[in-house]
Amino acid sequence: MKKDLNYYARKFAKLKVNRNNGVNAPHKPILLLAVIELIEQRKIQTNQIYLSPELIATFLKYWSNLVTTHHQSNIALPFFHLTGDKFWHLAPNMSYEGNLASIKPSLSALRNAVRYAYTDPELFELLQSPAARFQLTTILIQTWFPHQEIQLQKLYEVDEFENVQRKLSEQGGAVYKIEDLKDEEKIFIRNAAFRRVVVSLYKQRCVFCKLKVISQDNQNVVDGAHIKPFSEFRDDRFDNGISLCKNHHWAFDHGWFGIDDSYRIVVPGDRFYEETPKDTKSIREFHGEQILMPTQLEYQPRIDALTWHRNYWKIAS
Repeated sequence: MKKDLNYYARKFAKLKVNRNNGVNAPHKPILLLAVIELIEQRKIQTNQIYLSPELIATFLKYWSNLVTTHHQSNIALPFFHLTGDKFWHLAPNMSYEGNLASIKPSLSALRNAVRYAYTDPELFELLQSPAARFQLTTILIQTWFPHQEIQLQKLYEVDEFENVQRKLSEQGGAVYKIEDLKDEEKIFIRNAAFRRVVVSLYKQRCVFCKLKVISQDNQNVVDGAHIKPFSEFRDDRFDNGISLCKNHHWAFDHGWFGIDDSYRIVVPGDRFYEETPKDTKSIREFHGEQILMPTQLEYQPRIDALTWHRNYWKIAS
């Protein structure tokens, strides 16, 4: 059978959804609406659909505005089960040694096992066309969410993950209570928003070595790192964050260096058995150097957080 627009229109109208008490589960059409929007915004430019904060935030936007049934939001369910509709496929992580078919879908389990999803190449090519996107979106709305076209247009104009980052920025970050952190999807989005904002405050550079590397698809070698660990303090204020490349993020989290109250790097002399860098500075050579400071000085690393980190790792300043 030719996999043309009519073929995928039929597929979208007859998604294999779970029916509980005669009510269709809305997860699959919501995920497809989110994917189509991100393709429209060019946030998905290749046939590699990651469980990114942008995708999850967009999924939740449609869910909260279109779904009126008793179902619970869980992007892992359609991300995994859309494979049963034969146009959606999963690429395993290279390090994953299990059987994808045996996974119990959760966000953490899928991120551990799956590198990305991809569609039939014919479908992805069709989705590059505005006319095809419009037709397939219309099929999804008319079939699964009838009479909500006007609401959909309003939703299309909202970049949900940008909204989350903007709100967090306006507050200077946030400190959460335990009860705020029960929703795995929202935790993932909040964490990603914190890290993105922190990295932007340091102009995408590592505060330690000043490295900056960004790929064409906007992947960054630099992370937004917590000084006092989020798992213990739930502190997403930007002055509890610093921007570190992946090597120095790991080193900071393992106490290989600290930062003193004058924002100078402190490298303990007893943490290394052997270090043989080639054509680069060793970690020891950064001792005493000033870290890169954020563009907004009100978000410079908080002294009490830096002190806590040094004390935890027994780093003398």
